[in-house]
Amino acid sequence: MPRIRWTGLPVALRRHLFLRARERAISDDDLVELKAWRESSPEAPEGEWYKDFGSFRICGEGEYPKTFLLRGQAAKGKRL
Repeated sequence: MPRIRWTGLPVALRRHLFLRARERAISDDDLVELKAWRESSPEAPEGEWYKDFGSFRICGEGEYPKTFLLRGQAAKGKRL
């Protein structure tokens, strides 16, 4: 199964992710937790997915992370 990609993302997608992280005020502690999960090389399911970190969710599709949501915002796809 393919892995979620974190490097070599299209420029527009990378900018979007950084912008959403800033807008959602994701804390440094949360970013450390996200980094640890990223370093585990999580598998990329087909279709939409999300990973819930409690105070935020990261959502994606296939091998690409797509956006960040705040707690309480509805996410679509398979929960990882």
